[in-house]
Amino acid sequence: MAYENVLYETDGRIARVTLNRPEKMNALSHALLVDYADALIEADEDPEIRVAIVKGAGRAFSAGYDVGAPRQRGKAPSSSSLTPFLDDRAHLNFTWGKTRTPWDLAIPVIAQVHGYCVAGGNDVAGQCDIVIASEDAVIQQPQIRRLGLTATHMFPYKCGAQWSKMLMFTGDAISGKEAERLGIVARAVPADTLDEEVDKLAQRIALVDPTLLAMNKMAVNQVYDSMGLKNVFDAANALDTISHTSKASQDFYKTSREQGFKAALTENEKPFRDSPRPFEVP
Repeated sequence: MAYENVLYETDGRIARVTLNRPEKMNALSHALLVDYADALIEADEDPEIRVAIVKGAGRAFSAGYDVGAPRQRGKAPSSSSLTPFLDDRAHLNFTWGKTRTPWDLAIPVIAQVHGYCVAGGNDVAGQCDIVIASEDAVIQQPQIRRLGLTATHMFPYKCGAQWSKMLMFTGDAISGKEAERLGIVARAVPADTLDEEVDKLAQRIALVDPTLLAMNKMAVNQVYDSMGLKNVFDAANALDTISHTSKASQDFYKTSREQGFKAALTENEKPFRDSPRPFEVP
C-alpha cells in the first residue's frame, strides 16, 4: 500500500522503510509513526520478506519527535477528552507502541543511521535489532536538558549504567564512531559506504530460513523481556510524564509558544555551548 510519510520498497527478500519527511529532518509526527509501524507490519506479513531496513530520507535519520505536529492520526486520544497529564501519558504510550514495532516482529530489522539521530530518532533506531551507522552520524539525547526523559531507548542495555548516565546527564552528542565503541551501534562505517554495507548485511541475513530467523530473534529478545524490559519502558513513560511538569520543561514550552520552537532550542542549548566538554569517548 502507499504511505504519505514513509517510502516502502521491496527488493527480493528485503524490505526498505524510509522515513520520508526530509524537509523536517524526518521529525516523528503521529502520522509518520503510524505509517512507519504499518509499513513494518506489511513487511512482516509478506511471506517473501526476510529482513527489513529502516533509514531516513535527506540529511538525517531523524531529528526526534515533532513536538509541533498535530496529534491527528492513530489511537492516541485528544486533549479534549482527558486532563493534560493523562493526555500526555496517552501520547507517550502511543509513541512507545509505534517505536517498539520492530521488537515485536518476526523478521529482523536493521536501522541504517546517517546524519542526525536525535531524541526520538534513538527510540526508533534503538528498537531495531541491529544498528549500523555512518561514522559521522550525530547521536544525541538533548531533550534531557529541559524536556524530560529518554523513555524507550536501549542505552542502558547497550553501553551500561555509567555511559548511559553520562549521556543522559549531559545531553551531549557523540558520533557514530564513538557510538560503536560504546556498543550503542553494532558497526560504524564511512558515510559513502553505508548503503553498501547495510545491503550486504541484509542480503546475508536473508539467506537464513525465515523460521530460524524468527526463533533466534525471539530467543534473544526473551532475555531482555525476562529482565523486565516492558516494565522499564512503562516506568520511564510514567516518569517522563511527571518530568514534563518541571519548571525547565514548562519554561521551554512557554518560550516555544511565545517565540517559536527555534528560539526555545537556542535558549536551551546556550549554556551548554558556553560550557566545555571534559573529554571525548576514548
